[in-house]
Amino acid sequence: MTTVVEAPTVGALLREWRDRRRISQLELALRADSSARHISFIETGRSRPSQEMVLRLADHLDIPVRERNALLVAAGYAPHYPERPLDDPALEGLRAGLQQLLRGYEPFPALVVDGTYQVLAANSGITMLLEGVAPRLLAPPLNAMRLTMHPEGLAPRIRNYHEWREHLLHQMERQLALLRSAPLRALYDEVSAFPLPERGGTERAADGEGRLPFALPMVIEHAGRTLSFISTIATFNTPMDVTVSELALETFLPADPETAAFLRRVTP
Repeated sequence: MTTVVEAPTVGALLREWRDRRRISQLELALRADSSARHISFIETGRSRPSQEMVLRLADHLDIPVRERNALLVAAGYAPHYPERPLDDPALEGLRAGLQQLLRGYEPFPALVVDGTYQVLAANSGITMLLEGVAPRLLAPPLNAMRLTMHPEGLAPRIRNYHEWREHLLHQMERQLALLRSAPLRALYDEVSAFPLPERGGTERAADGEGRLPFALPMVIEHAGRTLSFISTIATFNTPMDVTVSELALETFLPADPETAAFLRRVTP
């Protein structure tokens, strides 16, 4: 026997997103210059929204670009946002800008990842931190979460690994609450099942005098030294391409003067 799974309707998808955002039909109608009755009719399938209405509702519900295309397809329209690979000639200016940012941040580590944490570009600071990682984890495609949490990756060298692991998993959980991404869910299930390091990794982040830092750092052993980094993530405002909407530039700011001085000494 063959089981046919029907694709969700545009009304069901909109209702799901409205519930996620905890917005009533009336509130959404007021934001979108519509009526609660019309929103109800769309959600129950009694009315087919126009393409303009789908995009307007998606905007007021802050729906990710990839999911906006899914809404349009469910409503019977063609996708509105292109999804070009990063090496597409149309994105040459973007690639050049990202490379300039990565180089400009040196000697501090920085990398660019996509929506499933595949590493698309990185600078010399990241390369330095990956010394000692198992070669099979460095074979393309590189994945930042896998590199960090795998027992043969960075995990054994991260002194506050339990703290850092909790932060990373919570970051992915927040994304999964907003996105219906099967690849991201599969990655989460994979890395969350990795065993914890047999020794170490349980230290709590603090400075030499026992004071808590201003933000949770990643404290990692490298070349016989202890380095400390604060992570920041930057994304693009108002993206008009699916690929661009899921790009993130992650930078690692030295959390103490010793880390900054060491990186400046060892980086050409």
